[in-house]
Amino acid sequence: MALVTFGGKMIKTSGDLPALGSRAPDFCLVDGQLGDRTLDNWARKVKILNIVPSFDTPVCATSVRRFNQEVEKEPMLVVLGISCDLPFAQSRFCQNEGIRNIIPLSQMRDRSFGRDYGVEIVDSPMAGLLSRAVVVLDRENTVVYTQQVADIGNPPDYAAALEAARAALAK
Repeated sequence: MALVTFGGKMIKTSGDLPALGSRAPDFCLVDGQLGDRTLDNWARKVKILNIVPSFDTPVCATSVRRFNQEVEKEPMLVVLGISCDLPFAQSRFCQNEGIRNIIPLSQMRDRSFGRDYGVEIVDSPMAGLLSRAVVVLDRENTVVYTQQVADIGNPPDYAAALEAARAALAK
């Protein structure tokens, strides 16, 4: 279980991020057309999982915008923006913000993603949401980078995540 802070208070997550070098747990998340998506949908691509509590908060919105800009010229790199938001809200946010390089995914039907990746918040008023984290997977879905952001109010380390993703692309 990871301990992170929010508003200066400690909160717990359901576990720890997947270990470096391990195979990423598969998932079934919902896209903007209410279709189910799994890791197989992006086979042979390097994936950045940008995990956030909600697209509709300032730090999360900035995270989605920043990754959107950073991967614009990387056709073999996909960024999956994952939250508990409804797919309709995620799609509306992306449309309003001109986000075209992020694939928004919701865990609205199956809450196992948060538990399997160790990012489900289990206490505090935010219980049930996802903590802020980044996981980078290589083409074979091996975990090559993780960051559990220590304070949910802070952004992830974009440079480190992108460096790990680009290194995975080069292999």
